[in-house]
Amino acid sequence: MEALVGCRALNLQKALDLYTAVAMTSRRRSFDAARIINQLRETFESGCTKKAEWRSQQLKSILRMVKEHERDIAEAVFKDLGRPPHQTFADEILSVIGTCKLALKELKAWMTPKKGLSLLWSYYSEGAIYPEPFGVTLVISAWGFPVLFALDPLIGAIAAGNAVVLKPSELTPATSTLLANIVPQYLDPCAIRIIDGSGSETRKLLAQKWDKVFCSGSPSFCKTVMAASAKFLTPITVELVGKCPAIVDSTADLKVAARQIVCGKWANNNGQTCISPDYVIAEHSIASEFIGAVKDTLKDLYGEDPHISASLSRIASFSHFARLTGLLDDPVLSGKVIYGGQRDAKCLYIAPTMILNPPLESALMKEEIFGPLLPVITVDTMQQAIQIMKSLPKSLAIYVFTNKRTCEEKIRDTCAANFVLNNTISTYWQYKSEDQT
Repeated sequence: MEALVGCRALNLQKALDLYTAVAMTSRRRSFDAARIINQLRETFESGCTKKAEWRSQQLKSILRMVKEHERDIAEAVFKDLGRPPHQTFADEILSVIGTCKLALKELKAWMTPKKGLSLLWSYYSEGAIYPEPFGVTLVISAWGFPVLFALDPLIGAIAAGNAVVLKPSELTPATSTLLANIVPQYLDPCAIRIIDGSGSETRKLLAQKWDKVFCSGSPSFCKTVMAASAKFLTPITVELVGKCPAIVDSTADLKVAARQIVCGKWANNNGQTCISPDYVIAEHSIASEFIGAVKDTLKDLYGEDPHISASLSRIASFSHFARLTGLLDDPVLSGKVIYGGQRDAKCLYIAPTMILNPPLESALMKEEIFGPLLPVITVDTMQQAIQIMKSLPKSLAIYVFTNKRTCEEKIRDTCAANFVLNNTISTYWQYKSEDQT
């Protein structure tokens, strides 16, 4: 328990030492990206990855790997992110298991040709749509959920019959090293390779021609991946982040709103989640009471001093710590921090923090925060809230706390991938879990 309190077990210096060791090891075992792709292409051209038996065997092996290494995975993620083991089990391990079970259940249906519609001038002919794998694919995963973001797209690529190269994030070195060690023990090395290393390894991989690329991360990183893929006209899927707003109006149950926003923001990877609430817009008439409810909930969850709480994740890396403290130290936010603000660089710790009415042109409101800072913006009407949301980039989710009578109007006037009523991330994960059973 002592290791879980205060600084995470791997302090900043040890993290930097481990990162350096991983980078040096990667350089020592320098790889030939073109040669790896040629080997995988030979495997793919042999047709073995297209067989249902091969796909099923690999998926079952992933399932077995995750179950047999639950403790190792939780420990590695704790070293990288300071995330409590039970959260890793709930957010990553169970999600990967659910995805695997879904793929195994639906594999036969996914591989079955579908009857195609005949056009008028070919009325007497018959057509069919045959699912075909792309070929040799590249998966570049992000660090926020280093196991889920690595294995989830890997499962999809395998289920579709592709050969795969997986590149885990270098910002979570303990998890990446673990995956690099255990994946070859369970999966077919002739068709599935994992490259553990730094950004230079990623650049070498992107310099090659792929049949499909999948990546998740920041807009700037995904632009780099897209530019590299465009040289070869390679199809690419990117999962981008976004500024997800939470709206609290005067009809909301403020205790429920505070509890759900705290859980979605700080209890889920300390804000380092692409669908965590990025900022709150609250009606002025209830803003003070709502802020008080959030403070009470934070004290209930993490005590008077969250620094010593074993339930609060730490910041992933020093570069992200510096970015977040830079946002917080912006002169335009002077006097606007109404809760928290404490930080400890040695432990990569930033306290749960609320900022009241930051300028919309500030960096805090222009880019995704991806951390424990929560701006609270007060408005007189919900129409003002909608205008603020429309002025910012589209989000993956909008969390609205209101009564159901006014819900429809807000759905019509806003646009996002998910619209969640009186809840936050837990609804997203519940939907994902139900979809995978």
